[in-house]
Amino acid sequence: MKKYLEISKLFFKLQLAWRFDIAINVFLTIVKIVSAYLIWNNIFGTRELVSGFTFHTMLSYYIINSFLSQLDMSDRVSNEISFRIRGGTFSKYMVIPANIQGYFVSQTFGTSVFYLVFNLIAAIVWIFIFQIKFAITNNPFHIAAALLIALLGILFMIQLNYFLGLLTLKFEDIYLFLMIKNNILLFVTGVMIPLVLLPEKIVGAMKFLPFYYLTYLPSMLFIGRNEGEILLGFIVLPIWIVLFLLINKYTYEMLRVRYDGVGI
Repeated sequence: MKKYLEISKLFFKLQLAWRFDIAINVFLTIVKIVSAYLIWNNIFGTRELVSGFTFHTMLSYYIINSFLSQLDMSDRVSNEISFRIRGGTFSKYMVIPANIQGYFVSQTFGTSVFYLVFNLIAAIVWIFIFQIKFAITNNPFHIAAALLIALLGILFMIQLNYFLGLLTLKFEDIYLFLMIKNNILLFVTGVMIPLVLLPEKIVGAMKFLPFYYLTYLPSMLFIGRNEGEILLGFIVLPIWIVLFLLINKYTYEMLRVRYDGVGI
């Protein structure tokens, strides 16, 4: 456990060397919030409610969702694995005295913790700029549940991106897979629109998939909604995490014999 903590600490410190990346990450958080403000300000118009949301509750949802989605740094896992395999330097991960998945989990959490502060500042600043009556639950259990579910969501995304990265051992380029994944996530995680606006049957089916719980459910819990889905979140997400742990282990063992890189 200590070595994985050291990996997280290392990547936390490493982010200080990439100041432009910090600026881009904060900028993307701001863009999402501003876009939501402009779109929903026009949609609400003179109306007070849209699907049970007030204007300020809707913006609160988008601020929280944007904050949570920007914390997920797991995209770097698939990109780095693909780059290393194609460049012949994936060997470094095969010889280090640590589990490869554990290494990337530690790397991602170390990076995410670093960006947490900057994204939080960006969100708070825009709350004051737009004078939003920020809606957040005062129930500590719901807040704790939202944070834990969001944490499990990041863990799942690391597993998913690790799997996609390993596909480079079989396919020449995984860009298409990554593009499909990113476009699907924009919709199914509630980043584009709250899923409550979709037909009930579609939302019901999505509750059995992990993506529903990545940022959408935590965001809804933070604004005091969907508390009845907490238990389901703690059941569905761990099942998918364990499933992908097994899939990733099998995929790695099956495809690693194809790797002919040299050097570390």
